[in-house]
Amino acid sequence: MKRRVEEELWLWKDRADRSPLIIRGARQVGKSYLVEYFGQIAFKNIAVANFEFQPELETAFSSLNPQEIIKRLQIYLNVSIVPGETLLFFDEIQRCPKALMSLRYFKEKLPEQHVIAAGSLLEFVLADEKFSFPVGRVEFFRLGPLSFLEYLEAMGHRHLIEEMENWSIHSPPDEGLHQHCLELVRPYLFIGGMPAVVDLYVKERDFRFSERKQASLMQTYRDDFGKYAALTAHKYLQRVLERAPFLVGHHFQYAKVDQEMRSRELRMAVDQLCHAGLLTRIFATAANGLPLRAEINERKFKVLLLDVGLLQATLGNLRSEFHNPDMVEIHKGALAEQFVGQELIAYCDPYLERKLHFWSREARASSAEVDYVINLEGKIVPIEVKSGTTGRLRSLKRFMEEKDVPLGVRISQHPLSFKDGILSVPFYLIHALPRLIANNASEAVK
Repeated sequence: MKRRVEEELWLWKDRADRSPLIIRGARQVGKSYLVEYFGQIAFKNIAVANFEFQPELETAFSSLNPQEIIKRLQIYLNVSIVPGETLLFFDEIQRCPKALMSLRYFKEKLPEQHVIAAGSLLEFVLADEKFSFPVGRVEFFRLGPLSFLEYLEAMGHRHLIEEMENWSIHSPPDEGLHQHCLELVRPYLFIGGMPAVVDLYVKERDFRFSERKQASLMQTYRDDFGKYAALTAHKYLQRVLERAPFLVGHHFQYAKVDQEMRSRELRMAVDQLCHAGLLTRIFATAANGLPLRAEINERKFKVLLLDVGLLQATLGNLRSEFHNPDMVEIHKGALAEQFVGQELIAYCDPYLERKLHFWSREARASSAEVDYVINLEGKIVPIEVKSGTTGRLRSLKRFMEEKDVPLGVRISQHPLSFKDGILSVPFYLIHALPRLIANNASEAVK
């Protein structure tokens, strides 16, 4: 499956100042596949050290000298490793802390050797092991589930993807294409973007097989906690992951997770799940200026699950709602809000920490809430997720008036259009937001 971040890997390969690259992301988002595929097409050969399947490889790191490590790995892996020609891939690196430490010395003593590492739940290991992490000697790169655009490519809709690049408010898709694209979003809400699930659906075209795979993935995540978390922390991680899907779209309250569990431990579990990539926090911000994070309320946040398909699978069998004409109403809007947040994250710079915010004002006579507030090219952009082709947009307009923001975005089933400072973007064009906003920003100021 083609991933958008491939282009970033090519740029990394050719940079003179590159550092070893650590690809972070939850288990099963396609890290290993991406790196191995890239290694095959971009280098003469690739040497893969998988510390989960081959724990004996840890002995190759008795010395942290890169030359000695390479000598040992060539013997164990029976492959030539030539700096500049070979991609050295440390997979499941969380199983070998010394390999993690060695990245510093590859940067300092053998910078011509291309090294990529990947691992799941790295944060659990870093919190446990007593060693100096190579700060400043490595680069971090984040990978998540397939975006909707990547899903379309996996489903073979290349011609449609090319056509989307030509759509604007002056040249929108006709009604037939608009409805066709909305119908393509619908199965993604249930399949999601986990590569193994998408691959299974491409082959079988049957939701039942996808749901079974999703259940298996969720069990894998739960099993991972037992490997890396202390017993006392394990039960909090399990409980938060169990309850979080039911809280998507709502202000997160620890009492709604479990009234019998202590908030402090639940908060630590949320932190760990966010670091591990299974959850994403969306903090409330006053949004009076940039950076948005300067005015966040750390006690007021929402959460997103890793993937919209995993969300619906965890919530229960929602296939009865598959033909609901209003996608935003599926499970009271949770799937739509998850989908939009997931899409916004998917198109972020993979080298930067992914941050989302929302805005709310809880006043007795004038409460208001905007689902997402983002910083796009130095401009504050409020985003409202709305149902149908109508919607009063009171909160969005109130935000724009109070913060003197000339342009707001409605993401819905409404056709692509622009009126009175509101850019209406259909669900299937979230990837085009930067281009669409840039094209209409000047008109919004008029």
